[in-house]
Amino acid sequence: MRALAIDRTGDADELHVARVPRPLRISDEVLVRVVAAGVNPIDVKTRAGKGVARAITAWPFVGGGDFSGVVEEVAYAQHPLPPGTAVFGMGRVPRVGGSFAEFISVASTALTPKPETLTHVEAAAVPIAAMTAWGMVVTQARVEPGMRVLVHAGAGGVGHFAVQFASHFGAHVIATGSARNADFLRELGADETVDYASQRFEDVAGSVDVVIDLIGNVKDDTGTRSLDVLASGGLLVNAPTGSWPTMHEDAAARGMRATGFNVAADALVLAGIGALIDAGAIRVHVDAVYDLDAGAEAQRIVEGGHVRGKVVIRVADEHDSNEREDDDDE
Repeated sequence: MRALAIDRTGDADELHVARVPRPLRISDEVLVRVVAAGVNPIDVKTRAGKGVARAITAWPFVGGGDFSGVVEEVAYAQHPLPPGTAVFGMGRVPRVGGSFAEFISVASTALTPKPETLTHVEAAAVPIAAMTAWGMVVTQARVEPGMRVLVHAGAGGVGHFAVQFASHFGAHVIATGSARNADFLRELGADETVDYASQRFEDVAGSVDVVIDLIGNVKDDTGTRSLDVLASGGLLVNAPTGSWPTMHEDAAARGMRATGFNVAADALVLAGIGALIDAGAIRVHVDAVYDLDAGAEAQRIVEGGHVRGKVVIRVADEHDSNEREDDDDE
């Protein structure tokens, strides 16, 4: 099969389209014919030799966690996701081959039917970012009506879902971002926006119950400064692990609560998010779409750090995929 691969870690120029073996479906796994794959910061970090690159055991390596596509093979005849079903989900890279390829094999618990209102390109932008935001906002912070929630980098992949989830569950949402994204953030449900280039969020945000920290201390000590606005008994949830090595010590020294978060594939959570999307309560924003041959450029855009929503790689033509689904049903 065709895949976007690297033969060694390095910059985006290491990415190239190669012919690699089609993944072997085993046990409970579902083989999916990939139509589109989302690009996440972890993909860029791993390609560069950071992230989870230490777990790469063979070359060429195919990255990519997000996918949307069509079921090709299942474990047994009465599987709830029979061949031809449009699905989306999250792979476990680098334990298995990634979604920047024509096929991916994943556990049955890692995928669910694609939202009917989304194209495959749109659906591929959802799983990792949305499940991360859900885990931070809903599972960890348990956001509820009346809470004040500060979301850093609110216009990004995880951020634009975090703003929506916090708003959906009744919180007063304050989101940081660039001036050009202020209107976008308000459309997502932010009650207040903070232009990080001209304002210090600690000067304008007031006291908050929850901080959704998608930056850490990699820029301008954003993480440490966030403790200044956290109310007594509040919680800071940080997603980019490694972005603030002293987070627990810094929070404990002030008597604050803080936790990191790493997303896990969960078909039930993803199905719930899909239902909210189909109901019109949550939306996904795709900033740019690149073909597999232009995958290096897609990663450069994400690496630049100014993406609104998500960047997606189109692996196969959506129209051809729909025709194939019809063939499978015959």
